[in-house]
Amino acid sequence: MKAKGYETDGAEPGFVLLDRLGSDRLLARMTGVWKIGVRLPRPENVLKQAEPFPSAGHLSFETSGITSWDTSLVTFLSSFLDRCAMLGIQADTAGLPPGVQRLLQLAGAFRSGHEGEKVHEKVTFLERTGGKALGFFQALFAFLLFVGGAVVALGRLLSFHARFRFSDFMAVLQESGPNALPIIFLISALVGIILAFVGAVQLRMFNAEIYIADVVGISMAREMGPMMTAIVMMGRTGASFAAQLGAMETNEEIDALRTLGIDPMEFLVLPRMIALIIMIPLLTLYSDVIGILSGALTGIGMFGIPASQYYEETKVFLTLNQFGIGLAKSVFFGSIIAASGCFYGMRCGRSASAVGDATTRSVVSGIVFIIVADGTFAVITSVLGI
Repeated sequence: MKAKGYETDGAEPGFVLLDRLGSDRLLARMTGVWKIGVRLPRPENVLKQAEPFPSAGHLSFETSGITSWDTSLVTFLSSFLDRCAMLGIQADTAGLPPGVQRLLQLAGAFRSGHEGEKVHEKVTFLERTGGKALGFFQALFAFLLFVGGAVVALGRLLSFHARFRFSDFMAVLQESGPNALPIIFLISALVGIILAFVGAVQLRMFNAEIYIADVVGISMAREMGPMMTAIVMMGRTGASFAAQLGAMETNEEIDALRTLGIDPMEFLVLPRMIALIIMIPLLTLYSDVIGILSGALTGIGMFGIPASQYYEETKVFLTLNQFGIGLAKSVFFGSIIAASGCFYGMRCGRSASAVGDATTRSVVSGIVFIIVADGTFAVITSVLGI
C-alpha cells in the first residue's frame, strides 16, 4: 500500500509507504525531500492505509531514504503522531533522524507545559482567594523588609557610615525638584482656577463671592496642593525611580554592587528617598502659592472682587496652621513615592516587560497609598480639631 506523492519544481517529494510487518505492526518507510516548497502528503491521507489494520497497532519508522529535510518534516510528523494516538496506534520514533527526535521532544514538552497551565487555571474560587491572600501577605512582608532596610540605611547615614555618591544625590535632587517646576506650575494653576469657579457657582447664589478666597486658600494649603503635587511626582519621579532601578536589576548591576560589598539600599535607594523627602515639601509650598494666586486672579478678574478685600479675606482665614498640615502631609507623601518607586524597581524581573510591569505597579500602588494616607490625615485632624 502506498501513499500518493507529489512532484513540485522537479524535486523528489516526500513519500510515505506503510507496510505490514505482522498482525499488529506497521512500518512507515519515508523517502524523498521533506522541505518547504515541496508539496508533501497529508497525514490523514497516509493514515487511510492503516484502516485495514487493527486499531491498536504498533508503528515504527524507517527513514534511510530521506535525502533532505527541514521543519516541514517535523510539522508533518507531529500531526501524524497525534492522529496515530487518536487511532490507538503506538508509534516508536527510534527510527527517525536524531535531530527530528529532539525537535519532536521539544514540541511535546511545549504542548505538555501549556496543557499543564490550562489545567492549573481550573482551580476553585477558594484556591484563587487563598492564592491572592498569600501573595498579598508575601508582598506586604517584603515591603516591610524593604522599609526596615531603608530605616537602617538612614541610621547609617546619620552616623556617617552610609556609602553613596554625593554627585548622584545632587542629580536626583535636580531631577526631583527644579526640573519638576513647570508641570507643578501648570497643574497648580489649573486647580486654583477650577476651585475658584466651583466655589463661585455656589457662593454666587448667596452674593458671597468674597468667600472664594477662603475656598481656594484652605483647599490648596490643606488638600489640593499636597495631593496634586504628590500624584504628579508619583507619575513623574516615582515611575522614573522604578524604571531606573528595574533596568539596573535586569542588567544585573544591582547584583554587581552586592558582589562588591556595596549595599544597594545605601547606594541607590537612600539618595532617592532623601531627595524626595526634601523636595516634596518645597514643591508643595510652591504649588500652594501658584494655586492661591491663580484663584485670586480668577476671583478678581472674572468675578469683580476687589483685590484688597480678597487679600484681607485670605489673610484672615489662611493661617500658618493650614500650611503646616499640608507640609506635614507632603513629607509622608514624599516617603511613599520614594518607597513605592524603589521597592518595585528593586523587585523587578530580568526582562524588558518586567521593567514596564514594575513601573506600572509602582505608580498604581503609590497613588493608592497617597490617597489612603490623605484620608488618614483627614480623620486624624478632624478628631484633633485641627
